Amino acid sequence: MKPVLQLKNVTGGYSLKRPVLHGLSINVNPGEMVGLIGLNGAGKSTTIKHILGLLKQHKGEIYINGNTLESSPMHYRSSYAYVPESPLMYYELTVEEHLKLTAMAYDIDKKEYANRVDYLVDEFQMRDKLTKFSAHLSKGMRQKMMIMSAFLVQPSLYIIDEPFLGLDPLGIRSLLDLMVKMKEAGASILMSSHILSTIEQYCDKLVVLHEGHVIASGNLSNIQQASGVDNATLEDAFYALVKDGI
Repeated sequence: MKPVLQLKNVTGGYSLKRPVLHGLSINVNPGEMVGLIGLNGAGKSTTIKHILGLLKQHKGEIYINGNTLESSPMHYRSSYAYVPESPLMYYELTVEEHLKLTAMAYDIDKKEYANRVDYLVDEFQMRDKLTKFSAHLSKGMRQKMMIMSAFLVQPSLYIIDEPFLGLDPLGIRSLLDLMVKMKEAGASILMSSHILSTIEQYCDKLVVLHEGHVIASGNLSNIQQASGVDNATLEDAFYALVKDGI
């Protein structure tokens, strides 16, 4: 099975002299949800910025569906959708205008757009907010708008960074249900989160980052084995891995 997302020995960061990431190798396969976990400053956001193309790696290669950003930028960028930790938006546009802009950017036809939006606005209780300017929305509603924009695209890869911040319990459940639905349809998901109980319950594979290194990866059993704590929860295994450093 060919990975949808592949990082091969990626070293990178903001400065050539002081890299943040050190030789990362991560695969996300079709229909797989991978949890990226680590302490603050472990390199999670830096990893995501490299995948998005916001940072250029110093060494190594990053592939999405076999394409690199350099070799095929259009195919690379059109293959993923991104949900950031903090909502990014145009304050002078309404919710509906954001969704239409996303549809235009990804060349979604009008009928398919209508069907997808109809489902999403009901799932996230946002139908009565479609005509509202994003500047007038609460943080949670802005986050829902970002999530709807990403899932409107239905790409092969979702990159989701701390998605639960600001969401109410219904919004969290809707997002989790939607991720499971997309995964079952064959999409791949890379999700970064500090809520380890949710990561443990929903993710097929885990990648533990610490000080820019992958110190453990695989399913929960693999993480338990790496931590030396048998039958541990993900939280306990994670603590055992990072408490004393690498």
